[in-house]
Order: sequence, then C-alpha cells, then structure tokens
Amino acid sequence: MSADTSVDPFADHRNLLFTVAYELLGSAADAEDVVQDAWLKWDAVDQEEVHNPRAYLVRIVTRTALDHLRSVSRRREEYVGPWLPEPLVTTRDVAEDVELAESVSMAMLLVLETLSPTERAVFVLREVFGLEYDELAVAVDKSQDAVRQIAHRARSHVTSRRPRADVSRAEAEDAVVAFRRALETGDLQALADTLAPDVVALADGGGIKQALPQPVQGADKVAKLYLAGLTRFGDRLTFETLELNGWPALLARLDGEVDSVLAFAVLDGRITGLYGVRNPEKLSRLTGETSLSR
Repeated sequence: MSADTSVDPFADHRNLLFTVAYELLGSAADAEDVVQDAWLKWDAVDQEEVHNPRAYLVRIVTRTALDHLRSVSRRREEYVGPWLPEPLVTTRDVAEDVELAESVSMAMLLVLETLSPTERAVFVLREVFGLEYDELAVAVDKSQDAVRQIAHRARSHVTSRRPRADVSRAEAEDAVVAFRRALETGDLQALADTLAPDVVALADGGGIKQALPQPVQGADKVAKLYLAGLTRFGDRLTFETLELNGWPALLARLDGEVDSVLAFAVLDGRITGLYGVRNPEKLSRLTGETSLSR
C-alpha cells in the first residue's frame, strides 16, 4: 500500500472500507455500522501522525469487523432457515473487475461463511485486496508466520469448496435469460435444462417470509419447485433482470412490490446454485446501486 496525501483519506477510501467490511460480514447493514465505527476511531486519532491512511483505515475496519463477526456468530446459528448474505445491486464496473465480482458473489460469500473469522479476514485481505503478509499480521494481530499458515489453510479450504472456474459474463447472462424465459413460459423441461443435475437451491426468509427451510438439490426437484411457485401466484408475479453482487440476477415482484431476488452460480452454461432472498430486512438496498472497490 502506498502512502496517501489526500485531504480527506476517509472519504477517498470509503468504498474500499465498505467493501472490506461487507466481504468479512456478508451484511451491508453490519458493514455500514463497521464503517461508521471506523470513522469515529479515525476522527479521534492525530491524523498527521498517520503515514499511510489507507493501510491504517483498512486495519481499523478489519479489526472492527472481526469483533462484530465474532459477536454475531451465535445470532446466525439461531437464524430461522438458511442464512444468505444481504444482496447488493452493484455498478457495472464491479462486474468488469473479475476478481472483485467473484469475491462478492453469493456463492463465494457462502463459502467464506465456513471459515473462522481470522481465516476469513486473512483470505479476503490477501486474495482480494492484495495485502502483504506484514500488513496482514498487523491487521489481524498475528505473527507473519502464523498469517502465512492461516492464509494457506484458508485458501485450501475455499478451493476445495468452490474451485475457480472461468465463467464468462455472456455465459452467466445466457443462463439467467434462459431460466427466466422458461419460468415465464411455464416450460418445465426447458427450466430443468437450464439447471445442472446437482443444482442446489437455497432460500432465505429469515422467519419473516415463507422460504425453503432446507436446501433443495437436483434439477427436476428445483424446476418443479419454482414452477409450482409461479403457478401459485400466476400473473401477480413478474421478473426483471438486475446486477446483483457483480453478476446477472432476477428481481421478483408480487403485485408490483418487491418480493425477492434470485442470484445464480453458473458453470459450463448451466446453473449450479440458486440463492433466493425473501427476508425483507435484507432487501432494503435494492433501490439504488452500491459502489464497491478494491
């Protein structure tokens, strides 16, 4: 990280700080709280004594996010039904940054949930934001040797659960368009054909809205499930495409009001994961785009 000479470093790096916090927490609301706490801490220090504001601010956000992540872990264990990250409508430049888009995808954020808080911080800061090991050591308050071991362990864990695969933007868009068309036409076979044989569908209602209590796996089961939902609501349910967490997704409206969003994981032209969020507490940021950066 190079030194800054900005008049207002916090404002300059706010999108970066929010992105770090969001990737560590999977919640935009919690990330905003962390960024606000970071601003209070930044405002309280003698800023003229800080030689590298960017590095200093990332460190503050990381430590604050780690404390927050540890405090909410029990809350997530008691969550009603599957817990999914809070979706964000992102700007097109996020999609153009392939590594950033991959790191904030629903599928990747779910994999990050399986890491310990420190593993998650080390992986995100190293793999996404490119921090050196000495910077990582300071950020997570560990020795460099310990950080290297944590980074290796976290990388192996993530790779085993979500091997990297080159999925083009066009490929993802085609899969989502085909899925939407099959839904709207009520073509069960066409819908099943858009899905990988081992596709997994998750839905988050947060105990507020009806959703899938458990994951549903298999192309036939998932296709029948979604068509049954469409049949139930008929023309009252409409779909539109949007940019969600750096990837094409669908927004569902019921009687013209936002009902849910559906994000996708795609591999070899077929959908391998469907992530539906119906919890209204997680849909408040769909009215505007969120800028992410690294």
